[in-house]
Amino acid sequence: MAAGASAHPEQARLDTTAGRLILLATVLGSAIAGIDATVVNVALPALGRDLDADFADLQWTVNGYTLTLASFILLGGSLGDRYGRRRIFVIGVVWFAVASALCAAATGVEMLVASRILQGVGGALLTPGSLALISASFHRDDRARAVGAWSGFGGIATAVGPFLGGWLVEGPGWRWIFLLNLPLAAAVVILVLRKVPESRDPAAAPRLDLSGGLLGVLGLGGVSLALIAADDGFSATVAVGAVVGIAALAGLVTVERRGRYPMLPPEVFANRQFTSANVVTAAVYAALGGVFFLLVVQLQVAAGFSPILAGTALLPVTVIMLLLSARIGGLADRMGPKLFLSGGPLLAAGGVLLMLRIGPESSYARDVLPAVIVFGLGLSLIVAPLTATVLAAAETRHAGVASGVNNAIARASGLLAVAVLPMAAGIGGDDYEDAATFTRGFHIAMVLAAALLAVGGIIAALLISDRPRRPGGTRPRGHYCAIDGPPVQAGRRRGR
Repeated sequence: MAAGASAHPEQARLDTTAGRLILLATVLGSAIAGIDATVVNVALPALGRDLDADFADLQWTVNGYTLTLASFILLGGSLGDRYGRRRIFVIGVVWFAVASALCAAATGVEMLVASRILQGVGGALLTPGSLALISASFHRDDRARAVGAWSGFGGIATAVGPFLGGWLVEGPGWRWIFLLNLPLAAAVVILVLRKVPESRDPAAAPRLDLSGGLLGVLGLGGVSLALIAADDGFSATVAVGAVVGIAALAGLVTVERRGRYPMLPPEVFANRQFTSANVVTAAVYAALGGVFFLLVVQLQVAAGFSPILAGTALLPVTVIMLLLSARIGGLADRMGPKLFLSGGPLLAAGGVLLMLRIGPESSYARDVLPAVIVFGLGLSLIVAPLTATVLAAAETRHAGVASGVNNAIARASGLLAVAVLPMAAGIGGDDYEDAATFTRGFHIAMVLAAALLAVGGIIAALLISDRPRRPGGTRPRGHYCAIDGPPVQAGRRRGR
């Protein structure tokens, strides 16, 4: 065990200085990855022109990062559980900062994509660690509020990314969207090392599932390559990518089922609530990946917005999530997640359909603002309850694995959406330089994204339970503070 590490560190309360600093450190750490997941989108037209990139190159600028993030995030959770969650979190932040510097120094689109791939590895190390540190560090009575605050601020980071990117693109230039990560990373490392206790899982597997991680990269990478290349018609690249990707994903399933120390333990999916919540995650985050990728480009290419105005267009989402996410997390803990996870995606789908009004000569007040307000309200109903439901359905000792699984599914869904939606909508080549052509494709893609959100809401209505039971006929466990645990003893008061 690492020096200072503990399987059960002294648990902090959220209303104390120590608790607030732990929350701040984990939020800032995950925010670095969250911001970078969307801040690049608003810079795509500018860096495309600067680096002479076509639309497929722009897709890989986004998907290169998402590919390794989604593929290695489970391994990142396992590393944290085994070697110390704080230690792996810090390594991930430093790795991310170094890769960000390489992105800023890119002299061509090939170097940028390669650097983004390295960035995703750092994100895979730090993202599951932030949530696992919260689960391990906070008192059980405060975990729901802590998770709600973490989810809310994480969603805010994702939403504020386009605004920040627009401001930087119009000002010092697109390279600064990567340089900004360096001082933020330094602040996170200092705060985490000083204020966050170390923790680990004493029952963690003694060996790492490196073969599973490699197969995940090959599988998602091959499928993404095939989908993106298919926009230009069938070719050897499409065939090889598809064969390698499908074979690797099939191999991943086999390895995880038969391996002695799988990074994705099959037993976690024996819990119906956990599996259902992750199916909802797949549908919802596929839609979000497509919306965030295409909307800021549409606002610039078709509506004529400047980069900073395109980013500012999403600020209502930030404000709404800031005001509502933590409160929604508390309500979902008391009422159960079903209502929020079924209604939220449907409301968000309505907001996405309102985006069909966005095109040439669109007005922000008339065409954009109503759409992002409705979209933001729906998103605020989804994020905190979905995260809390996943954690509540898994055993606490599997906090790293559970958060890793959920994050991997979310990122992989977004990756595939960025590859599939433009192809399904007929967007490719230099279409992002033509307003009319891009608008037609954008409208088709938004209809598809709204359909994905609606599917997520329907799945939640059918499969998510407010009172889940453990698999195998074991006795029911309480759902207190969004953490799965045994029933409270009769006469026992919470908080004592």
